[in-house]
Amino acid sequence: MTWDVFTGGFCQTNAYLLATGGRFLLVDAPDDCAEWLRGLGVKVEALLLTHQHFDHVMDAARIVEDHGCPVYAWTQPTPDLWLNRMFSQMTGWALEIPPYAVTHELGGPGNAAGGGVAVAGTTLQVLHVPGHSPDSVCFYHQPSAQCFCGDTVFAQGIGRTDFPGGSEALLIAGIREKLFTLPGATTLLPGHGGLTTVGAEMIENPFLQG
Repeated sequence: MTWDVFTGGFCQTNAYLLATGGRFLLVDAPDDCAEWLRGLGVKVEALLLTHQHFDHVMDAARIVEDHGCPVYAWTQPTPDLWLNRMFSQMTGWALEIPPYAVTHELGGPGNAAGGGVAVAGTTLQVLHVPGHSPDSVCFYHQPSAQCFCGDTVFAQGIGRTDFPGGSEALLIAGIREKLFTLPGATTLLPGHGGLTTVGAEMIENPFLQG
């Protein structure tokens, strides 16, 4: 599996286009991502959301409209998950998110945490790691040792935990129990900034020592 990255919106949020056997998946949907996909001329078979904060879903509805693809996320979208109202109150900027529906709830009945998403001829393991957002998940592709981790962990950083539903203790515990049990050479592809590895973060991340 190979990937390409698009960084969009004023939060500089990463979206990852995964290619496997000539078929495509998308992880996250920041602003202007739909236009980027149009320029590439590819057909996305599924949209996978690491979590539903506004900067990761601004183009979700547009991508669904363009590609007719299903949406995979831990739960259905809500204003509390989007954080757009809180952002608008804090900044004075009106921030409206075009509505979309999650067609596959990864946290729903019959979908145990740690299960997999099988789509477009490949399978991604789902790791539920709340703390940054209650619905935060990471998508791990074992054959290529790549983990698309959203805002769970960054190169020498972790996701913010001061938003509603956040918990630093829960986030750190989830990273140690779920991500740090992956092979050290596993590439971590975060929602902001550049890639890193499990091994590097185990040694160098100041938030995850001790």
